[in-house]
Amino acid sequence: MQKRIAVVGGGFGGLTAAAYLARQGWKVTLFEKNDQLGGRSRVWKSGDFSFDMGPSWYLMPEVFDQFFADFGVDRRDYYTLYRLDPYYRVFFRPGEYVDISADRAAVEAVFEQLEPDGAAKLRRYLAQAEYKYNVAMQQFLYKEYRSIFQFLNWRLMTEGLKLNVFSRLDGFVERYFKDRRAKQILEYAMVFLGSSPRNAPALYSIMSHVDLNLGVFFPHGGMTSLVAGLARLLQQQGVEVRTAAPVERIVVENGRAAAVEVRGERFPADAVLVNADYAWAETNLLDAGQRSYSQRYWNSRVMAPTMFIVYLGLNRKLPQLVHHNLYFTDPWDDHFAAIFDKPRWPDTFSYYISCASFDDPGVAPREHENLFFLIPVAAGLDDSDQIRRHWYEKVLTHFEQLIGERVRDSIVVERIYSHRDFSADYNAFQGTALGISHTLGQTAVFRPSQRSRKVANLFYSGQYTHPGVGVPMTFIASKVICSAITQEQL
Repeated sequence: MQKRIAVVGGGFGGLTAAAYLARQGWKVTLFEKNDQLGGRSRVWKSGDFSFDMGPSWYLMPEVFDQFFADFGVDRRDYYTLYRLDPYYRVFFRPGEYVDISADRAAVEAVFEQLEPDGAAKLRRYLAQAEYKYNVAMQQFLYKEYRSIFQFLNWRLMTEGLKLNVFSRLDGFVERYFKDRRAKQILEYAMVFLGSSPRNAPALYSIMSHVDLNLGVFFPHGGMTSLVAGLARLLQQQGVEVRTAAPVERIVVENGRAAAVEVRGERFPADAVLVNADYAWAETNLLDAGQRSYSQRYWNSRVMAPTMFIVYLGLNRKLPQLVHHNLYFTDPWDDHFAAIFDKPRWPDTFSYYISCASFDDPGVAPREHENLFFLIPVAAGLDDSDQIRRHWYEKVLTHFEQLIGERVRDSIVVERIYSHRDFSADYNAFQGTALGISHTLGQTAVFRPSQRSRKVANLFYSGQYTHPGVGVPMTFIASKVICSAITQEQL
């Protein structure tokens, strides 16, 4: 008789896990609390504007292509990509910016301008980043860690120094570059991994290989096109999808996950895989004696930032912007300290500006602009209406100074989204956007386990688990745990 599995949560981890499990012979039902699939990667529409609410960077394209290839299909039949040109624009102050593109000679010229011998230094830096990336993909990422001995294995112990697992990223980058602008370009991605260059392992220099060597892409129609492609694949695999179906309890009988309850209705299952917020699910869906981690454990984690986001629709174009835009304050250490050391709203801040309408005409009316501003801030902060309005004005004022013109008079659509929205919409612990940070003590085996320690047949996927934060990482996490589930249960 075909075994049944309930997947809790329809984010990327849940969608990919449901597909893999169905492919492997399970009868899969996916339960999503919201009325849209995609988790944080939902879409918000206002008139003719369409805003991606979550992830907006499409990196590591080979991970996505391999996912679809695992089902014997071609990713291009589900959604199409285009390579961004430039990849992104970095603002350092009003009137000073650089473009990072697919043209390696042009990127090397940028680094040559920032620092003597910058081009040669960049080539050496990217060579080591590529080596570490290949080792990580082949040896570390596609692996379930169930004990510290699996992590501290022969390869890691013999090559750990070469992989820079035990050193910090900021100190590692300092060996190559002294100019703060060059360093910021090579370190900025740590924010999107929920970490700081000061506490992230130098192994994560691989992120420079990811964007500068592998490239930055985007799906036609936005990230919602990726969600739609996955939903179509689930349908083809026979997965039953239930939206507006919040799971309220995981039923445990004789020490095993036996069912989930949705609005008081019981759905029996031979196993349960949770893609909902890990901390929330443990605390709210299980009885105290069934939880692998205590409240004290979650309170002691280094949390990744949440995001203060402003969505704007403008009735005119802004020629100063490209698709992805970054502003780096000088110095930026104070902003990281406000996130990780002494959590508070920062005095000075770096931020990201998405302008998807730069090259995707479908996300805004003709001659209009689709923008969102994203400021990383500490999880767990007060998020009152007064604070929101203050920060809305603050970021707009800074942006107008940065590009040298007023935009307030051109706003036709606006929305603010922050801590309390992440908590309400995704049950996010402390309102985090990303889960737990990537510190050395929260990497691989030191991240929350993909298996319950107290309940048999209860599993977890998503950004809290190994390999961690980022859309490609959730795809990898699903592949790893679903293979293990099937090997044991079928």
